Amino acid sequence: MKHLVTVEAAGSRYDIIVENGAIAGAHAYLSAYAGRRAAVVTDTNVAALYAPALVNALEKAGMRAEVVAVPPGESSKSHRRLLYLYERFIEAGITRADCVFALGGGVVGDLAGFAGATYLRGVDVIQVPTTLLAQVDSSVGGKVAVNLEQGKNLVGVFAQPKLVLCDTGALRTLDPRQTGAGLGEVVKYGCIADEGLFSRLERAGSRGALAGAMDGIVRDCCAIKAGYVRRDPFDGGARKELNFGHTLGHALEQALGYGKLLHGEAVCVGMVQAARWGERLGVTPRGTARRIEALLVKLDLPARAPEAGMQKVCDAVMVDKKGRGDEIDAVLLERIGKACLKRMKKTELAALMAGGGA
Repeated sequence: MKHLVTVEAAGSRYDIIVENGAIAGAHAYLSAYAGRRAAVVTDTNVAALYAPALVNALEKAGMRAEVVAVPPGESSKSHRRLLYLYERFIEAGITRADCVFALGGGVVGDLAGFAGATYLRGVDVIQVPTTLLAQVDSSVGGKVAVNLEQGKNLVGVFAQPKLVLCDTGALRTLDPRQTGAGLGEVVKYGCIADEGLFSRLERAGSRGALAGAMDGIVRDCCAIKAGYVRRDPFDGGARKELNFGHTLGHALEQALGYGKLLHGEAVCVGMVQAARWGERLGVTPRGTARRIEALLVKLDLPARAPEAGMQKVCDAVMVDKKGRGDEIDAVLLERIGKACLKRMKKTELAALMAGGGA
């Protein structure tokens, strides 16, 4: 079954197609691109699995495609790989009339999205996310970026894609950790905006019980994110709620070394800690953190921060991109299903972390 979610943001409008088989059937949505060139940016793992099917679909749509593969993993979200993409785009003859396809997970989506947004001052980007995390979160909303040594996503732009194709059939090839990383973001949506979704996850009680419901889960999460993007396309207010768990999560990824924790795994730890901070500040009802932790355990997801290296984590939090001078917008919960923003001094947050809140 095909599900359609429409995103409206900053004068742009595009569709998210959620469908088993969307990659092989991509030509059905690309008639406007007949006769154009396409750079299919992917990583070497995904290229072997899905690039041939996508290239075949593009050829059916009357397009000429060039596959550009980078190594898998967070290290590819770098200026070195970005320059490599620009060079390959030039070699492939990509012009402003052509387009870039981002085929893969969040790393590829961010890297290719940023490259497409900045090459020749911007070419069309079509997101084709193949991981659960990318399908429910990073492929939607137009936030694309690369990393610096000092932190994640510190160089980026807002650039909405022209189309998002979520092939839920691709989720079957994910390893358990990648599936879990995506489920962490699904839990996040329940925490910040949909208690009904959170309760459904609780009732399911295990990953296996969710396997047959992924089409609907992806659709619902995309619809929630589309609502945030519509209200706040440039992340100046309500959309920051989507960063629940990310302040500590990003810091954990950086401090521990990218790859030790996947993004969604780090967000899981960050959500529990953010709920604890909210409880200590009197914003979040007591027992909320325990409820989130219990769900994460049911889904076989991490919920506790490692003991070692927390000073490095605290230091990384202090340079979080959401900071404003000596302040930071912390995302807390008023309750399960309703997030809120609390601006606090970075020193206040550091004290929460030092006091056992992390």
